[in-house]
Amino acid sequence: MIKNSYKFLFLISMMTGTMIAVSSTSWLSIWMGLEINLLSFIPLMMSSKNLFSSESSLKYFLTQALASSIFLFSIILLYLFMNFKFNLIYYNFMLISSTMMLKSGTAPFHFWFPSVMEGLSWYSGYLLMTWQKIAPLMILSYCLNLNLLIFIIFCSMIFGSLGGINQTSLRKLMAFSSVNHLGWMMSSMINSEMMWFTYFLFYCFLNFSIIYLFNNFKLFNINQTFKTFYSNKFMSISLFILLLSLGGLPPFLGFMPKWMIIELLVSNNMYFTLTIMMIFTLITLYFYLRIMYASLLLNYSTMNWNFKTNTLNFSSKFLLILNFMSLAGLIMINSFYFFL
Repeated sequence: MIKNSYKFLFLISMMTGTMIAVSSTSWLSIWMGLEINLLSFIPLMMSSKNLFSSESSLKYFLTQALASSIFLFSIILLYLFMNFKFNLIYYNFMLISSTMMLKSGTAPFHFWFPSVMEGLSWYSGYLLMTWQKIAPLMILSYCLNLNLLIFIIFCSMIFGSLGGINQTSLRKLMAFSSVNHLGWMMSSMINSEMMWFTYFLFYCFLNFSIIYLFNNFKLFNINQTFKTFYSNKFMSISLFILLLSLGGLPPFLGFMPKWMIIELLVSNNMYFTLTIMMIFTLITLYFYLRIMYASLLLNYSTMNWNFKTNTLNFSSKFLLILNFMSLAGLIMINSFYFFL
């Protein structure tokens, strides 16, 4: 009871820090909110069941402390430049953008992200991939220019897709997948600040669906899927649907935010950027297929799909709902807009 209560307290404090950083009107208040968020998230990373959680916590703290110190230094420089009317504010905003990229794990400052993910539990990793990115990405959208944005997009797509090819750890694969999705979020910041947040909400839902499945079966490596999903074809089909949806293939729900961003880039005549993004997204689909390959193999002992052995407990029913939303979500959203 005491253990759960302290985690709940730090969770509330972490969310409060993010809200302070997002809603502040001064740079110093933003820095304070980021620090509250950092110091509240580190106790949530610690786990007695994982021997590497303390190592990941230390790596995360050192990286975030470095980014926070550079961010505070850039804030002081910004006030100096504004008072003395130096023409260096443009470069100062680039320094602020770099610190936010370091905090969110955006390429080319993503070096700490996969190794930290490797030492976390699935739900702590989910918070790192989703909630911990809200404040840095929101601040990053305040001070971006087009040239820097395109550079970030290319780096995120290249490192996020090529980095996951030779990985066998599912947590590192999800980390590199997150870096790749950050490239799509950056591309949606071109015209609208709300567009990236819409993509982010879709990503949070699909990411939670996959992590919920991995956590239920205690899966951490690709070779574990060979044994686990041979005897449970319902879960293998669930993984197949959810990973294809996260990859953004039509007619799954994950195609909806990518469709919106494709239309946005076409309307801005950014055909070359869009082509690069789609090519490297296909590479991420390759390592999604590596995970699904093990779960969909059929041999003589599992040729008959016997669903009687799979009792529909709460987790199976919940996965069934998530599968239905991933399958029918795109049709339901389009139908809603059609009737409007």
